[in-house]
Amino acid sequence: MNRTLPPSPNLHAALGATASLVTLIALSIAWEAWLAPLRPGGSALVLKAVPLLLALPGVWRRRLYTMQWASMLILLYFTEGVVRGWSERGLSAGFGWLEAMLSVLFFVCTLAYVAPFKRAAKTAAKTAAKEAAREAERDAEKTAAENVSNSAAKPPREHPQNADV
Repeated sequence: MNRTLPPSPNLHAALGATASLVTLIALSIAWEAWLAPLRPGGSALVLKAVPLLLALPGVWRRRLYTMQWASMLILLYFTEGVVRGWSERGLSAGFGWLEAMLSVLFFVCTLAYVAPFKRAAKTAAKTAAKEAAREAERDAEKTAAENVSNSAAKPPREHPQNADV
């Protein structure tokens, strides 16, 4: 059986994903609590950092499953950043564009980290499917050979229609 080594992780991509996520969490909290909240004194939008905080331990430990769902989640933050960058004025607009940029950075770094593992899994699945097909083909040939040898060993039976009466 042909076994390949697992892919080596892209540590720079993992570090970039972690750094951009931590920065985005800090930005979300500071933006909505002190720097430019929607309402003076802070905003409940500070809670938007909670899903990012939930993803942080898995991203920090470089868990593929967390990286995958966090890369989909981050698209919501990208959307919010673009909308607020276009629709708001002043400091809040700048924070919106910064949020969009950090979201893109996280997304790209996450994909760069996950891609080699996905390719390796796809290759392993193809190899396993080919091996299973070869095994099934060998089993079919073996069964056919057994059937031929069994039919050659038995004398032909006479049918009652052909027998002399």
